[in-house]
Amino acid sequence: MAQGSLAVQNVLSLFRQTSSPRVLGLAPQIAGLKPAVPRHALPHASTTPFIACIGRQYSTFPRFGSSLTTRPTPRIGSIGLGLAQRRLIVIGPTHTQLVRYEREANKYPNNAAAQAPFYNALLMADMPQHVVDRYRSGKFASNSMVERIYAQALERMGHSDMSGQETGGAPNQTIQAIGQAIAARTGGGSVGKVKSGTGGKSDPLYVVVDESLGSIIFKWFRWIAGFALISYFALILISLFVETSGLMKKVGGGTSAEVRPEHQTTRFNDVQGCDEAKEELTDIVDFLKNPDRYNKLGGRLPKGILLIGPPGTGKTLLARAVAGEAGVPFFYMSGSEFDEVYVGVGAKRVRELFATARSKAPAIVFIDELDAIGGKRKSRDANYHRQTLNQLLNDLDGFDQSTGVIFIAATNHAEILDKALLRPGRFDRHVQVELPDVTGRLAILKHHLKKIRISPDVDLSTIARGTPGFSGAELENLANTAAIQASKRQQKSVTLVDLEWAKDKISMGSERKTRIVPLADKLQTAYHEGGHTLVGLYTKGFNQLHKATILPRGNAAGITFFLPQEEHHRSRQQYMTRLQVCMGGKMAEEIVFGPDSVGDGVSGDIEQATRLAYMMVTSFGFSDLLGNVDFRSNYEQVSPETKRLIDNEVRRLIDEAKESAKKLLLEKRPELDALAKGLVQYETLDKDEIVKVIKGEKLPDRMMAMTDAQIKLPEIPLPPTVKPPVRGSQSEDGVSAETKGS
Repeated sequence: MAQGSLAVQNVLSLFRQTSSPRVLGLAPQIAGLKPAVPRHALPHASTTPFIACIGRQYSTFPRFGSSLTTRPTPRIGSIGLGLAQRRLIVIGPTHTQLVRYEREANKYPNNAAAQAPFYNALLMADMPQHVVDRYRSGKFASNSMVERIYAQALERMGHSDMSGQETGGAPNQTIQAIGQAIAARTGGGSVGKVKSGTGGKSDPLYVVVDESLGSIIFKWFRWIAGFALISYFALILISLFVETSGLMKKVGGGTSAEVRPEHQTTRFNDVQGCDEAKEELTDIVDFLKNPDRYNKLGGRLPKGILLIGPPGTGKTLLARAVAGEAGVPFFYMSGSEFDEVYVGVGAKRVRELFATARSKAPAIVFIDELDAIGGKRKSRDANYHRQTLNQLLNDLDGFDQSTGVIFIAATNHAEILDKALLRPGRFDRHVQVELPDVTGRLAILKHHLKKIRISPDVDLSTIARGTPGFSGAELENLANTAAIQASKRQQKSVTLVDLEWAKDKISMGSERKTRIVPLADKLQTAYHEGGHTLVGLYTKGFNQLHKATILPRGNAAGITFFLPQEEHHRSRQQYMTRLQVCMGGKMAEEIVFGPDSVGDGVSGDIEQATRLAYMMVTSFGFSDLLGNVDFRSNYEQVSPETKRLIDNEVRRLIDEAKESAKKLLLEKRPELDALAKGLVQYETLDKDEIVKVIKGEKLPDRMMAMTDAQIKLPEIPLPPTVKPPVRGSQSEDGVSAETKGS
């Protein structure tokens, strides 16, 4: 027994001689995953790895002096080894024998009989990995004995390629443990074995881990987010490069951001309808022409002038006229031109604008639509917007009155401008440019019609009175539209008809000539407009009647025109008259067709009457019940009971106006029928023609759209309180004595 132990120790001493080991087999591949792999999944993973020492010509052992290391074998006495195992360890081949077998096998690689002894010796030396590696290299012959030894080597390594199963390789339990460890590292998924293998270096074990849906979505989201972030920064860099290099101005046809001065030929004579504004700007022209006069006396002219007014009133034209009168360069920019696509461009353009103006002094800098960049600053505003406004404020503070640069701006909404922009020292003077009055409209029409050939009998004052609320731009458009209409009619000059047609088109829209209106609808519209006309004609204190028409324009089926007077104050009676005229159309339909047949065309009249009545009650103090109290400015704070009283007063005023209009129309019922018939026949009647029609006179110069035979007025009986006129007892105005008396 002692001799057996001594032999075992000699064999082990030979096998323990090693040099720089290299890890092979399954154990090194899963060494990093040991914490995640169950212990039972590693039955063949040894703590001491196998060694592969490869020499020339696929030599299993080195030629010179390298020792062979095998799996360490414990002492026989320490564990219970069987007799067969003891004999295997004792009678194993020595290192010299293994080298000799290898030489013979390498000498005759095509001889399977020479390979078998070497394979057998390797197997007896407990080196199955070397058997598998040599066999799978394909460089040596094989026979049934070699294959049997190869199968035994695989069995020792834990594989069974010769078992007839195609899955081969590591056991399923081991593969599942390895897959679970890999899946735990990769975030989950399913495991699949796609190729058999022993798990060695030359025959690795392939395990495919399918990613879960969540990991796939996260991976795509991470990729898209990274790509978007990189693209965003790249776009910013490209935008800054394009803006600073001026490439956009050179390539692509972009507009140049550089402001160039303009030489203006506009004069104050070209600006009509705003005489007060022109007077306020006269001293600016004098300063630009003679700056020394003001500097000697120590006077300080305003740094900035703000023109405030509705669109089309001539604010830009006034600024150009100031530059033209003074003969100085004129720098023009719109507020929307400062902030564009690129961040930070607005502040840069403000600096460039003022720097260029100082270099060309004396000069005028004009910014139109100032509210685009000068609105009140809020915490949620973009940073680039605040930068533009701050730069504008800074440049206005840096202005020196002696430099001869005047800053003028225009806006339609002064109430939304930042307070810091409006303080003294920046915009010292605010000039109101209001809509022109009748005198201003007449002057504007005359100015724009200078280059247009008009008929000598045209009374422009009629057009001026009939265009309340028109701005200078709209009046210019009216003159041009009338000239185009006269050209289409092949007229030699522009007549009053052309001007009236242009006015109606601008104020109400184009005629809808293709619209087919039944006779019943024409009659109802004619009575409706006739009610407005007669109430306005026979009520004292109302505006002068201009014309009435039943031709549909825009959304209106008909309309009655009155020429408003230039009034600065209106009395309670005048407001009541306007209420009566508003309700005249509805009352005419109700008298003729009955309350149940009134059409929906009265909605606009009721809306206007309600608005006027609310103003009379809540703002003007025209209610004896509520007194002289302003309810309109703080209507939300008014108590429910007071609101109920306001509604009752509004309803009372409208009912009072309705009854007055109804009474007048009942008295003028024959005139109402005659006027409605005339409107159906001629479609449009002016004041003189209306007077003739209600007197029963014919209009021989007018072409009728319908004859008397085609028109059948509705036979509605008069109210019981009004008796029908007696034949032969009519007065000069066509109304019977009984009707007057009632």
